[in-house]
Amino acid sequence: MWRKAASVGGLTLLSRAFGFVRDVMMAALLGAGPLADAFMVAFRLPNHFRAIFAEGAFNAAFVPRYARALTRDGEGAAKAFGEDVLSITLLAQAVLLVAALIFAPLVVAALAPGFADDPPQLALTAELTRITFPYLLLISAMTLVAGVLNAHDRFAAAASASILLNICMIAALMAAGWFPTVAHALAWGVLVSGFAQLALVWWDMRRSGVSLGLRLPRLTANVKNFLTGFGPAVLGSAGVQIAMFADTILASFLPSGSVSYLYYADRLYQLPLAVVGIAVGTVLLPELARRLASDDLAGARDRLNRALEGALLMTLPFVALFAAAPGPVVAALFGRGAFDAAAVAGAAAALQAYAFGLPAVVALRCVTPAFHASGDTATPVKALAVATIANVALKFLLIGSFLHAGLAFATSVGAWINLALLVVLLRRRDGFSPDRRFWINIASVTIATAASVAAILWSLESAHAARGLIPAFPDLAPAAMIGVAGVLAYAAFAAAGYVIARRLRG
Repeated sequence: MWRKAASVGGLTLLSRAFGFVRDVMMAALLGAGPLADAFMVAFRLPNHFRAIFAEGAFNAAFVPRYARALTRDGEGAAKAFGEDVLSITLLAQAVLLVAALIFAPLVVAALAPGFADDPPQLALTAELTRITFPYLLLISAMTLVAGVLNAHDRFAAAASASILLNICMIAALMAAGWFPTVAHALAWGVLVSGFAQLALVWWDMRRSGVSLGLRLPRLTANVKNFLTGFGPAVLGSAGVQIAMFADTILASFLPSGSVSYLYYADRLYQLPLAVVGIAVGTVLLPELARRLASDDLAGARDRLNRALEGALLMTLPFVALFAAAPGPVVAALFGRGAFDAAAVAGAAAALQAYAFGLPAVVALRCVTPAFHASGDTATPVKALAVATIANVALKFLLIGSFLHAGLAFATSVGAWINLALLVVLLRRRDGFSPDRRFWINIASVTIATAASVAAILWSLESAHAARGLIPAFPDLAPAAMIGVAGVLAYAAFAAAGYVIARRLRG
């Protein structure tokens, strides 16, 4: 499992490296003003719907059922099931696309009502949305093909696909002079990347000997079973997106740049989530589905324990850095060009608030597949509904005093509520049973995280004195010093904890 997760995580890390280059270029050319806010909303719209109808919801309903059909009924039955679902997906996405193209101004006004008082801003955002929205149809088809590949234990192409998004957007930024604005260039880059990502996974599917064709949609027994699971999964994904919609809606009423502050903080927050949480969750879902299909409940529990340990071990150093030194991190990565000191401070405040919930968000990527692998997509929806209500209510309470940082902190609290509910429910059905090794390892990494925070805080003053050591990148040396201090402290205490844990287990 860890070899596969490392493969997915490594490719995701490569994608994030390209994404970092993209975001640095975007920050320098767009900054955090009205033009940037318009693109962020146009970029978020198809991605909000992608997160609802594709990715999490789709994988939760499709991958276990495809894997079960492949294991029990053979490749022919799995292929027929995949083709039926593909046809239904494309038809539904085509209808949604036509509606979005026609009603783009209304959609934008609903997502960012603060823009309604600024007609040029609203018109620009709607124009950019019409360019980016077809990306949703392409990426939905890509997600289905990626799910098929994952069920066949092929993860590389699907994990590499997001690299093409970043490459296309970087190329668009380099060619921005040919477009009306930088935002227009980025919007076209997003659309082109959708074709490139779909082509990559389709090529890998054909190369693996698997094929899918287009046919008229059929409501077979397998498809009905998929739709039964897909409905609750969509509601679950929608719950997450409702909270994100609330962020965009409320941020559109805040001072200019607030939408962008949340975007750049989210980009850093998403790094450990993508490299660790999504990678582990992607591999864990088919692994648990196969074990449960073979009635190996003990093996499934063990895989979940080990997945949680490993995911938290790799995530907590980021938590320490983002919580203790968000300013130096944001300044080093984005603080140049149009991204001024005010933008750095705004994004840093959001990043620090997000850091509180990062362990819970990554753990959710491990716990939720334990429900989906057994075909239960309804229980996570119920837990998420409670968490979303608390999240959105807290946003309204905190936005007045803490502005965009209050929105980010509410997201973190909602993640912890969601995780707590799912853990309690999973333990009741005996799907999660932390063993002695689990508790020893969690205690070890918690102590290591505290040591890392202390080392980072201790190094802040001396690191600040190093500002300007590299003239071209004045904030890079302080951030590097702080990061090295935190990592060394974490590694030392984690290694010591590992040795102690082995002796205690022995």
